[in-house]
Amino acid sequence: MRYVAGQPVERVFPVSKQLVGETSRPLGEPLLADNSGFSVAIWNIHKQQHPLWQNVLASLTEKSDLILLQEAQTTPDLLKFVAASGLVADQVPAFAIPQHPSGVMTLASASPIYCCPLREKEPIIRLSKSSLITIYPLSDDRQLMVVNVHAINFSFGIDVYSRQLNNIGIYISIHDGPVIFAGDFNAWSRRRFKVLERFAQRMGLKEVYFNDDHRTIVFGKPLDFVFYRELNVLSATVLTTVASDHNPLIVRFSL
Repeated sequence: MRYVAGQPVERVFPVSKQLVGETSRPLGEPLLADNSGFSVAIWNIHKQQHPLWQNVLASLTEKSDLILLQEAQTTPDLLKFVAASGLVADQVPAFAIPQHPSGVMTLASASPIYCCPLREKEPIIRLSKSSLITIYPLSDDRQLMVVNVHAINFSFGIDVYSRQLNNIGIYISIHDGPVIFAGDFNAWSRRRFKVLERFAQRMGLKEVYFNDDHRTIVFGKPLDFVFYRELNVLSATVLTTVASDHNPLIVRFSL
Protein backbone atom coordinates (compact mmCIF):
# COMPACT_ATOMS: atom_id res chain seq x y z
CA MET A 1 0.00 0.00 0.00
CA ARG A 2 1.35 3.45 -0.93
CA TYR A 3 0.56 6.58 1.08
CA VAL A 4 1.34 10.01 -0.41
CA ALA A 5 0.10 13.35 0.90
CA GLY A 6 -2.84 14.70 -1.09
CA GLN A 7 -3.36 11.50 -3.08
CA PRO A 8 -5.70 8.52 -2.62
CA VAL A 9 -4.20 5.45 -0.99
CA GLU A 10 -2.80 3.29 -3.79
CA ARG A 11 -2.57 -0.48 -3.91
CA VAL A 12 0.71 -1.38 -5.64
CA PHE A 13 0.90 -4.83 -7.17
CA PRO A 14 4.14 -6.86 -7.16
CA VAL A 15 6.40 -6.60 -10.19
CA SER A 16 8.10 -9.60 -11.75
CA LYS A 17 11.46 -10.34 -10.16
CA GLN A 18 12.96 -10.66 -13.65
CA LEU A 19 12.71 -6.88 -13.95
CA VAL A 20 15.27 -6.51 -11.15
CA GLY A 21 18.00 -7.70 -13.49
CA GLU A 22 16.92 -5.66 -16.51
CA THR A 23 18.15 -2.24 -17.56
CA SER A 24 14.70 -1.35 -18.91
CA ARG A 25 13.26 -0.33 -15.56
CA PRO A 26 11.42 2.99 -15.78
CA LEU A 27 13.25 6.22 -15.04
CA GLY A 28 12.23 8.31 -12.07
CA GLU A 29 13.30 11.22 -9.92
CA PRO A 30 16.62 10.46 -8.17
CA LEU A 31 16.32 9.72 -4.49
CA LEU A 32 19.34 11.97 -3.84
CA ALA A 33 20.17 15.26 -5.50
CA ASP A 34 23.97 14.78 -5.35
CA ASN A 35 26.71 12.43 -4.22
CA SER A 36 27.44 14.13 -0.89
CA GLY A 37 25.94 11.31 1.16
CA PHE A 38 22.63 10.18 2.58
CA SER A 39 21.28 8.82 5.85
CA VAL A 40 19.10 5.79 6.50
CA ALA A 41 17.15 5.22 9.72
CA ILE A 42 15.98 1.76 10.82
CA TRP A 43 13.44 1.39 13.62
CA ASN A 44 10.99 -1.19 14.90
CA ILE A 45 8.30 1.23 16.04
CA HIS A 46 6.36 -1.45 18.00
CA LYS A 47 2.97 -0.51 16.51
CA GLN A 48 3.26 2.98 18.05
CA GLN A 49 2.29 1.56 21.45
CA HIS A 50 4.70 3.74 23.42
CA PRO A 51 4.35 7.48 24.07
CA LEU A 52 6.62 9.94 22.26
CA TRP A 53 6.92 7.83 19.09
CA GLN A 54 5.91 10.84 17.00
CA ASN A 55 8.71 12.94 18.51
CA VAL A 56 11.30 10.27 17.71
CA LEU A 57 9.95 9.65 14.21
CA ALA A 58 9.93 13.39 13.51
CA SER A 59 13.58 13.55 14.56
CA LEU A 60 14.43 10.63 12.27
CA THR A 61 12.72 12.25 9.27
CA GLU A 62 14.76 15.42 9.83
CA LYS A 63 18.02 13.47 9.85
CA SER A 64 17.32 10.78 7.24
CA ASP A 65 16.63 10.41 3.53
CA LEU A 66 15.22 6.90 3.97
CA ILE A 67 13.35 5.48 6.96
CA LEU A 68 12.78 1.75 7.33
CA LEU A 69 10.11 0.96 9.93
CA GLN A 70 9.09 -2.44 11.22
CA GLU A 71 5.78 -3.09 13.03
CA ALA A 72 4.34 0.13 11.61
CA GLN A 73 0.60 0.12 12.23
CA THR A 74 -1.36 2.37 9.90
CA THR A 75 -3.35 4.18 12.55
CA PRO A 76 -4.83 7.61 11.74
CA ASP A 77 -2.02 9.25 13.72
CA LEU A 78 0.70 7.54 11.68
CA LEU A 79 -1.01 8.31 8.37
CA LYS A 80 -1.42 11.94 9.43
CA PHE A 81 2.29 12.02 10.24
CA VAL A 82 3.18 10.54 6.84
CA ALA A 83 1.03 13.12 5.06
CA ALA A 84 2.62 16.00 7.00
CA SER A 85 6.14 14.71 6.30
CA GLY A 86 5.72 14.94 2.52
CA LEU A 87 7.40 11.54 2.13
CA VAL A 88 6.27 8.56 0.07
CA ALA A 89 5.37 5.66 2.37
CA ASP A 90 5.19 2.10 1.04
CA GLN A 91 3.90 -0.57 3.42
CA VAL A 92 3.50 -4.34 3.24
CA PRO A 93 0.61 -5.21 5.57
CA ALA A 94 1.48 -8.40 7.44
CA PHE A 95 -1.65 -8.63 9.57
CA ALA A 96 -4.33 -6.42 11.10
CA ILE A 97 -4.80 -5.97 14.87
CA PRO A 98 -7.55 -5.15 15.45
CA GLN A 99 -8.38 -3.15 12.31
CA HIS A 100 -5.22 -1.29 11.25
CA PRO A 101 -2.68 -3.21 9.13
CA SER A 102 0.76 -3.69 10.66
CA GLY A 103 3.98 -4.46 8.79
CA VAL A 104 7.18 -3.00 7.40
CA MET A 105 6.99 0.52 5.97
CA THR A 106 9.64 2.35 3.94
CA LEU A 107 9.49 6.13 3.75
CA ALA A 108 11.46 8.05 1.13
CA SER A 109 11.59 11.45 -0.51
CA ALA A 110 11.01 9.87 -3.95
CA SER A 111 8.76 7.13 -5.28
CA PRO A 112 10.43 3.80 -5.99
CA ILE A 113 10.64 2.57 -9.58
CA TYR A 114 10.32 -1.05 -8.44
CA CYS A 115 8.37 -2.45 -5.51
CA CYS A 116 8.00 -6.04 -4.28
CA PRO A 117 6.28 -7.22 -1.07
CA LEU A 118 7.22 -10.50 0.61
CA ARG A 119 5.55 -12.31 3.50
CA GLU A 120 6.46 -15.33 5.59
CA LYS A 121 4.06 -16.90 8.08
CA GLU A 122 5.25 -17.57 11.64
CA PRO A 123 5.08 -21.37 12.00
CA ILE A 124 3.86 -21.28 15.62
CA ILE A 125 1.58 -18.25 16.01
CA ARG A 126 0.54 -18.29 12.30
CA LEU A 127 0.84 -14.52 11.90
CA SER A 128 2.93 -13.16 9.03
CA LYS A 129 6.14 -11.18 9.01
CA SER A 130 6.64 -8.89 6.01
CA SER A 131 9.56 -7.57 4.00
CA LEU A 132 9.65 -4.92 1.29
CA ILE A 133 12.04 -4.50 -1.63
CA THR A 134 12.14 -1.05 -3.25
CA ILE A 135 14.48 0.36 -5.90
CA TYR A 136 15.31 4.05 -6.34
CA PRO A 137 17.31 5.90 -9.03
CA LEU A 138 20.48 7.60 -7.80
CA SER A 139 22.19 10.75 -9.06
CA ASP A 140 25.13 8.72 -10.43
CA ASP A 141 22.81 6.76 -12.78
CA ARG A 142 22.90 3.63 -10.62
CA GLN A 143 19.85 2.24 -8.85
CA LEU A 144 19.69 1.55 -5.12
CA MET A 145 17.90 -1.55 -3.84
CA VAL A 146 16.52 -1.15 -0.32
CA VAL A 147 15.32 -4.25 1.53
CA ASN A 148 13.29 -3.58 4.68
CA VAL A 149 13.05 -6.79 6.72
CA HIS A 150 11.10 -8.02 9.72
CA ALA A 151 12.27 -11.57 10.20
CA ILE A 152 10.47 -14.61 11.56
CA ASN A 153 10.62 -14.72 15.36
CA PHE A 154 8.83 -17.76 16.80
CA SER A 155 10.03 -20.98 15.20
CA PHE A 156 11.59 -24.29 16.08
CA GLY A 157 14.86 -24.62 14.21
CA ILE A 158 16.03 -22.35 11.40
CA ASP A 159 14.28 -23.75 8.31
CA VAL A 160 11.60 -21.06 8.00
CA TYR A 161 14.07 -18.34 9.00
CA SER A 162 16.47 -19.51 6.26
CA ARG A 163 13.65 -19.72 3.72
CA GLN A 164 12.61 -16.13 4.38
CA LEU A 165 16.17 -14.89 3.79
CA ASN A 166 16.65 -17.07 0.71
CA ASN A 167 13.44 -15.75 -0.88
CA ILE A 168 14.83 -12.22 -0.47
CA GLY A 169 18.20 -13.36 -1.78
CA ILE A 170 16.67 -14.22 -5.15
CA TYR A 171 16.14 -10.49 -5.73
CA ILE A 172 19.42 -9.24 -4.25
CA SER A 173 21.47 -11.69 -6.32
CA ILE A 174 20.17 -10.40 -9.65
CA HIS A 175 20.30 -6.69 -8.80
CA ASP A 176 23.16 -4.82 -10.46
CA GLY A 177 23.94 -1.92 -8.13
CA PRO A 178 24.16 -0.84 -4.49
CA VAL A 179 22.04 -2.54 -1.84
CA ILE A 180 20.89 -1.72 1.68
CA PHE A 181 19.53 -4.74 3.56
CA ALA A 182 18.30 -3.78 7.01
CA GLY A 183 15.67 -4.21 9.68
CA ASP A 184 14.70 -6.34 12.66
CA PHE A 185 16.22 -9.75 11.94
CA ASN A 186 15.31 -11.40 15.26
CA ALA A 187 18.78 -13.00 15.24
CA TRP A 188 18.53 -13.87 18.93
CA SER A 189 20.31 -17.23 18.74
CA ARG A 190 23.75 -18.31 17.60
CA ARG A 191 22.22 -20.48 14.86
CA ARG A 192 20.08 -17.64 13.52
CA PHE A 193 23.02 -15.24 13.53
CA LYS A 194 25.16 -17.77 11.65
CA VAL A 195 22.42 -18.17 9.03
CA LEU A 196 22.23 -14.38 8.64
CA GLU A 197 26.02 -14.04 8.52
CA ARG A 198 26.39 -16.71 5.84
CA PHE A 199 23.54 -15.19 3.83
CA ALA A 200 25.21 -11.75 3.88
CA GLN A 201 28.51 -13.26 2.75
CA ARG A 202 26.80 -15.13 -0.08
CA MET A 203 25.12 -11.91 -1.27
CA GLY A 204 28.36 -9.90 -1.08
CA LEU A 205 27.00 -7.70 1.72
CA LYS A 206 29.04 -6.05 4.47
CA GLU A 207 27.75 -5.48 8.01
CA VAL A 208 27.57 -2.02 9.57
CA TYR A 209 29.21 -1.88 13.01
CA PHE A 210 28.32 0.57 15.77
CA ASN A 211 30.89 1.97 18.20
CA ASP A 212 28.33 2.93 20.87
CA ASP A 213 26.23 -0.16 20.35
CA HIS A 214 22.91 0.29 22.15
CA ARG A 215 20.94 -2.02 19.89
CA THR A 216 18.15 -4.05 21.50
CA ILE A 217 19.59 -7.31 22.87
CA VAL A 218 17.79 -10.63 23.38
CA PHE A 219 19.66 -13.66 24.75
CA GLY A 220 22.87 -11.70 24.35
CA LYS A 221 22.35 -11.06 20.61
CA PRO A 222 21.31 -7.82 18.83
CA LEU A 223 18.07 -7.97 16.86
CA ASP A 224 18.60 -5.09 14.40
CA PHE A 225 21.21 -5.08 11.64
CA VAL A 226 22.25 -3.08 8.60
CA PHE A 227 24.09 -4.66 5.66
CA TYR A 228 25.21 -2.92 2.50
CA ARG A 229 26.93 -3.31 -0.87
CA GLU A 230 28.70 -0.85 -3.22
CA LEU A 231 28.43 2.00 -0.71
CA ASN A 232 30.74 3.63 1.85
CA VAL A 233 29.78 4.01 5.52
CA LEU A 234 30.46 7.52 6.84
CA SER A 235 28.93 7.10 10.31
CA ALA A 236 26.73 4.69 12.28
CA THR A 237 24.77 5.62 15.40
CA VAL A 238 22.25 3.98 17.72
CA LEU A 239 19.79 6.35 19.42
CA THR A 240 18.43 5.41 22.83
CA THR A 241 14.72 5.94 23.40
CA VAL A 242 11.77 4.74 25.46
CA ALA A 243 9.40 5.28 22.51
CA SER A 244 9.69 1.60 21.46
CA ASP A 245 11.20 -1.67 22.64
CA HIS A 246 13.86 -1.15 19.92
CA ASN A 247 16.37 1.67 19.58
CA PRO A 248 16.61 3.38 16.17
CA LEU A 249 19.74 2.99 14.03
CA ILE A 250 21.02 5.78 11.79
CA VAL A 251 23.68 5.05 9.16
CA ARG A 252 25.13 7.67 6.82
CA PHE A 253 26.40 6.38 3.48
CA SER A 254 28.19 7.89 0.52
CA LEU A 255 27.92 6.63 -3.05
